[in-house]
Amino acid sequence: MSSWRSSLFPLKDGAVIDADRGIRGGRLSVGTVTVCRVLEELRITGLGVIDDTTLKLTGGMNVITGETGAGKTMVVTGLGLLFGGRADAGRVRADPGRAVVEGRLRLRGALADSVQTRITEAGAEVDDDGSILLSRTVTIEGRSRAHVGGRSMPVAMLAEVGEQVLAVHGQSDQLRLLRPAEQRGALDRFAGPEHEKLLETYREAFTRWRAVVDDLADRRRNARARSQEADLLKLGLDEITRVDPQPGEDDELRAEAQRLEHAEGLRIAAATAAQALASGVEAADDTPDATQLLGTARRTLAAQASVDQSLSDLAARLEEAATLVGDVAAELSAYLSALDADPARLEQIYERRAELRTLTRKYADDVEGVIAWADNARTRLAALDTSDELLEELDKERQRLEAQVGELAQRLTAARVEAAGRFSEAVSVELAGLAMPHAKVEVAVVPRAGDQALGPDGADEVELRLVAHPGAPSLPLQKGASGGELSRVMLAIEVVFAGAGGPPTLVFDEVDAGVGGQAAVEIGRRLARLARTHQVLVVTHLPQVAAFADRHLVVAKDTGGAITTSGVRIVEETERARELSRMLAGLPDSDLGIAHAEELLAVAGREKRG
Repeated sequence: MSSWRSSLFPLKDGAVIDADRGIRGGRLSVGTVTVCRVLEELRITGLGVIDDTTLKLTGGMNVITGETGAGKTMVVTGLGLLFGGRADAGRVRADPGRAVVEGRLRLRGALADSVQTRITEAGAEVDDDGSILLSRTVTIEGRSRAHVGGRSMPVAMLAEVGEQVLAVHGQSDQLRLLRPAEQRGALDRFAGPEHEKLLETYREAFTRWRAVVDDLADRRRNARARSQEADLLKLGLDEITRVDPQPGEDDELRAEAQRLEHAEGLRIAAATAAQALASGVEAADDTPDATQLLGTARRTLAAQASVDQSLSDLAARLEEAATLVGDVAAELSAYLSALDADPARLEQIYERRAELRTLTRKYADDVEGVIAWADNARTRLAALDTSDELLEELDKERQRLEAQVGELAQRLTAARVEAAGRFSEAVSVELAGLAMPHAKVEVAVVPRAGDQALGPDGADEVELRLVAHPGAPSLPLQKGASGGELSRVMLAIEVVFAGAGGPPTLVFDEVDAGVGGQAAVEIGRRLARLARTHQVLVVTHLPQVAAFADRHLVVAKDTGGAITTSGVRIVEETERARELSRMLAGLPDSDLGIAHAEELLAVAGREKRG
């Protein structure tokens, strides 16, 4: 455990970025909003082109930039591994033959209570300072291990933590959101917790309704087969009921039969033992019984007890033995009185055991199994019932549940239509700020057609549509938007979703692809606004976006050795201007490029303060 825990560099309380005074403490302050860091540190070793690097993250907006192929994608891949994503052995470096991703979380409030309770129940530990250490190791052979709080855990535990802590938005996620089912699910999440409770209530009612519908149809469709099966079960139940086997009866009868079959031998043994033990019973010779002998031994020892106390103790024990022998003698006498060699009773036992064997040959291995078979048969008979009374009762229940499901579906539709209006308005406002002032996103909530109008999620199909400009047709997103427009629409949607709640850390992986100019500035502005309430990690090629960062990390490639490797470093002040100049014009040392970068940083700074 210490080998992987100690590899994480300890962090001091997080830096705070104040809009007017810069770094000053442990939180990011923008206006009146304060954001705590969630993911404080990420260390990646042996993954893709990354040999060994550590990302120290802050609250607010963390931007990751670098040349194409430098390894920015590996940072997102590492995050995916750390939070339970699928392991790809092909990304593990041959030397050292394993990839390790380690992270430190620091949670607060209800989220901290939830996560800490879950991991401590699983046996993990929370550090004294409240931080939680996570680790994921993948070998070149494809084996994977996970650690949480110093303890080995299933990878599923990392995924469980990740669902609460982090959401990744990338181009693949955008493609996922183009599917109708995903769009309906996204609208349901946006609608809020009360809507999600209504949806859960609907799903429960729908499940019950479908079960009754299927049960009624099966009873009607298979009435003849059910009737035949019921007749066979009734025959078996009648036979078992007539015999009426009792739990443990076979063993009791077996023992009783054995006693009756050997009654004479048992009587002789018990009588002989009783005669040897009991005082006053005349024996064939003058041999004293056990009670007499014990009495003689006790009196002899007691006579010398005044000389040696140990003999007194032994005499007392002999007295206890004499009492025990007397008890056994009395029980033997009672046994002899109860012992019966009744041939008629033995015959009854034989007949009863034969009846039980007939049942066990047909229905189970023993009497208990026969009784269990009968219980199951009674349950099955109830399920096979195709009587007119039961069918009528089931049909009434079907109608009741169908009406309930229909009413809940109508409420779901109304809630979705209301949420669709709010969602459309919010996304359209964001698009206006992303240099698409005349574009409008519509959310179409339409009834599902066909016999299967009611489904597990209601009676609606949901589709996001784009009206690119006034007079343009309303088209599905994948048909109505160009590549650059689709990126902006998706970012607007993500901004709106993030405002509706969700995990505290958001990762955006090149969601700004295909845009530039003023639209790129607006993307940066909106990501910075998200960073007021979330920890944001952005992988980008756009200097206009990177200029809004509260912490700027650069992935740099080293080709000096035999093997190409990459590392990550924080850039500030002059270095940051040079990186933006490289992103602007590909010339990090250009005076003109640096001047433009400094102007971009100044504009971003004013925007953030505003």
